[in-house]
Amino acid sequence: MTPSQTWWLLAAALSALLPLTPHVPYWLSALALTLLGGRAVLNRTQRRLPARFWLILLTFAGSAGVLAQFRTLFGQNPGVALLVLFLALKPLETRTRRDGLAVIFLCYFLVLAQFFFAQSIATAAMTVATIVAVTAALGSLADGRARPADLLRRSGLMLLQAAPFMLLLFVLFPRVQGPLWGLPRDAFSALTGLSDSMAPGSISNLSQSDAIAFRAKFSETPPRDLLYWRGPVLTEFDGRTWRPEGRLALPRLAYAPQGPLIEYEVTLEAHAKRWLFALELPGNLPSDSLMTGDYQLLARTPVTTRLRYSVTSHTAMAAGREESSAVLQRALALPGDFNPRTRALGQGWRDQDKTDEAVLEAATRFFLTQGLSYSLTPPLLGRHGVDEFLFESRQGFCEHFSGAFVFALRAAGLPARVVTGYQGGETNPFDGYFTVRQYDAHAWAEVWLKDRGWTRIDPTALSVPSRISQNLAAAVPAGSPLPLLTRADLAWLRELRLRFDAVANTWNQWVIGYNPERQREFLNRLGMRAPDWRQMTATLAVLAGLVLLGLTAWALRQRRRVDAAQRAWLRLGRRLGRRGLPRTPWEAPLAYADRIAVRFPESAAEIRAISALYGRVRYGNLDPVLLDELKTRIARFQP
Repeated sequence: MTPSQTWWLLAAALSALLPLTPHVPYWLSALALTLLGGRAVLNRTQRRLPARFWLILLTFAGSAGVLAQFRTLFGQNPGVALLVLFLALKPLETRTRRDGLAVIFLCYFLVLAQFFFAQSIATAAMTVATIVAVTAALGSLADGRARPADLLRRSGLMLLQAAPFMLLLFVLFPRVQGPLWGLPRDAFSALTGLSDSMAPGSISNLSQSDAIAFRAKFSETPPRDLLYWRGPVLTEFDGRTWRPEGRLALPRLAYAPQGPLIEYEVTLEAHAKRWLFALELPGNLPSDSLMTGDYQLLARTPVTTRLRYSVTSHTAMAAGREESSAVLQRALALPGDFNPRTRALGQGWRDQDKTDEAVLEAATRFFLTQGLSYSLTPPLLGRHGVDEFLFESRQGFCEHFSGAFVFALRAAGLPARVVTGYQGGETNPFDGYFTVRQYDAHAWAEVWLKDRGWTRIDPTALSVPSRISQNLAAAVPAGSPLPLLTRADLAWLRELRLRFDAVANTWNQWVIGYNPERQREFLNRLGMRAPDWRQMTATLAVLAGLVLLGLTAWALRQRRRVDAAQRAWLRLGRRLGRRGLPRTPWEAPLAYADRIAVRFPESAAEIRAISALYGRVRYGNLDPVLLDELKTRIARFQP
């Protein structure tokens, strides 16, 4: 291999490795860059490559490091790390064109690996740039003397020619539901969102994240006080942490829907858990979903890819009027020896007011008048956390409010539980989608009343109504650390982010989320009613053939295209043809000049000079000065 080809291989390897450096251990990124740098030094100084012994030693040492880092050699992250190591080592033994092809194929595979970690527009743009560089390196193996600009131009042209076929395959090739391959568990280790338990600080930790939890598409957005997106329901309490009851999920609704409904579509981001989100209470089960006895929607499998589903909700409906005694007993359970002051408070409500409605009114009045404040950084609580929140610090986040409210109601003998999810959201004015972010995470209470069933009571709304009527920023004290998108002093950044989110949502809906349902919807717009795979394959074959014919016609036209020097020479041939000396298509310039010189001896020197000048311009460098001289001499030539 020539030094030029080696430089191209190193550039291709570097372009494939750099996007992956944030996703592999730092020591591996440093090792890979060092190995590529060492190979560049060897190529520049034209020194011998290292002995195979050293490469084997580095391979085993690097593999051992990957094993120590991940505790396994199998899975997405260790697999990508091993490929990064091999790609960094391969150029150190690359001597032949066959070795170079191995480097190129490793680069192509690692380009694909970028989509294991992100599928954004930026990732796609970076991937295209990397493919151009790798394809140019592949071209250098076939033509080692080509200039870099020519290789890049040729690579870009090849990709542009392939783009129509790619678009046709994307639109018409029958889609499969879900990803084309299953990703191992470690692929989703960095995903964040609601947990299946709640302790002081668990939800407030999400308040600094403006990551999108899900989007919804309404025909008409409901009022903010109805925007309670139901998630995990927590019944069991050990004195510090609330956990779900673990009730059986069934493929049917746990109640009979009634009342006005709201129709909408949810696009849920991957969170590696099973729960789905819908306004409470859902009026239907989305495809491949279940519902627990406490009215939580669950997917059949963890949501590891972006999921779109249609759902309806009855926001004015209550359920559970005929709840079982076992469920109600579990909704009354309290851990022993915790929060004695709150226990006494609840017992006092019951002693004073015998009916459940009166107890609930007393609890509501207490939270309205206690002077509790909303804080993103509440103080740490000890063993009796509910007592300390209600009677000492009086500062908390929604998990403090809801947990304390439910504990106090249970102490008063009123069945209650905590519901977590999201509250609120905002409409993006640039695409019309309603966006719910992680900082919209919320917790509220659900109380069982004999004649009404399970009823939502939000103690946060009682003490800090601005959290529900406006947003998080309006509920916390001035100067609290807030996510950038909630800060009023950064309106320009907020608008920029909303515009970007709108573009990203379009990408997610129509590119990443182009599933069988979206494909049928799009093909219906094009006039293909209920197409099956045969019709789609036939259409694909016809359109691909038309594109191929178009590219063939373009290629033939490119072959017939003549440059400025050739046009001038052909113009001279046509002029002399009228004098009885036409140029034959197979006649070389010098041969034609000799024939003219025999016919017009007095112009022999001039025509041979023109012929030589044409050869320099046509088959050498297209020098603009020489080209102008050629045009001038041809225009003045008069035999």
